[in-house]
Amino acid sequence: MEGKTVRSPHTPATLVCSAALLLAALTACGSEDRADTKAPTAPHGVTAQASSATSAHVMWEAATDDTGVTGYEIYRKGKKVKSVPANRVMIDIDGLTASTAYTFTVRARDAAGNLSAPSAAASATTPAPTPADHEAPTRPVKLRGKADGSRAATLSWGGSTDDVGVTAYDVYQEDSRIHSVPGTQTTARLTGLRPGTVYTFTVRARDAADTSSPDSNAIDVTTASAPGAPASTAPTDLRITAKAEGKEYAVDLDWKQPETGGEIPAYQLYMNGRLTTTIVWGGEPPAGRASYRLTVTDPRGTRYSMKIRAKLPDGKWGDFSAVRTVVLGG
Repeated sequence: MEGKTVRSPHTPATLVCSAALLLAALTACGSEDRADTKAPTAPHGVTAQASSATSAHVMWEAATDDTGVTGYEIYRKGKKVKSVPANRVMIDIDGLTASTAYTFTVRARDAAGNLSAPSAAASATTPAPTPADHEAPTRPVKLRGKADGSRAATLSWGGSTDDVGVTAYDVYQEDSRIHSVPGTQTTARLTGLRPGTVYTFTVRARDAADTSSPDSNAIDVTTASAPGAPASTAPTDLRITAKAEGKEYAVDLDWKQPETGGEIPAYQLYMNGRLTTTIVWGGEPPAGRASYRLTVTDPRGTRYSMKIRAKLPDGKWGDFSAVRTVVLGG
């Protein structure tokens, strides 16, 4: 029998396609196996309080999830009435009826759309309509506070008065409301803070007409640093004044510079949460306290919240100072 050389044949195209399809199927199966099917934990610590005859304020503690919470849904009698992103843990529910009891629950949602079990229910009863309330409450007084470790703080203050009645106290941080308590309560415990951070808090009283008082005095609270964290690089004792100069206002800032182990070549100034300018010294950087003047043309009564941070010797930006508020012509 005549001999012949036998070569390994090329793999037929049909087999290649079959292998590719099999690999795709296996990959798809693997993707399904890795799909996020675990629901977040139910929000806890849910509270509800009537803010007025037609509104209620609902708050809760953050939920957790294996991949991350993306939002919360608020329900009234089992029907969803509001949705908020994950960084919000409170909401005002409007359009309610006076002298009516309401029950609220909250559910957490993750990126895959998984919903947690409903939270424990929180109830609130709206008050009866009040007589016309044309006056704002008086400002809360003697606000005090202290850090509770690295992630919480406790505040207390003297109560306000109103011609009809105070229904709530709102806690603000950088002009954003972050917490509320009933009008009968003059203390608040704030959680979910960051370690080693300077917070500036104020409190406003609110009445049944949802009219707020002027701000209380501002206080700075610094949370404890996390174990092993470097010392804070935040400027301290920031002071701000404003005075009219013709049709403009001169806003003067001065502050105590942080210890950084070297010269600070520049600062960033933020106004109302936005970077406004970078302060660069024309000559040698100052020692001790530093100062800066800003000229603005906004009208009388304009309100600014300001904070600064230093450029460190290694080129990175340091920690923010406490926030200070100034009102033009105030």
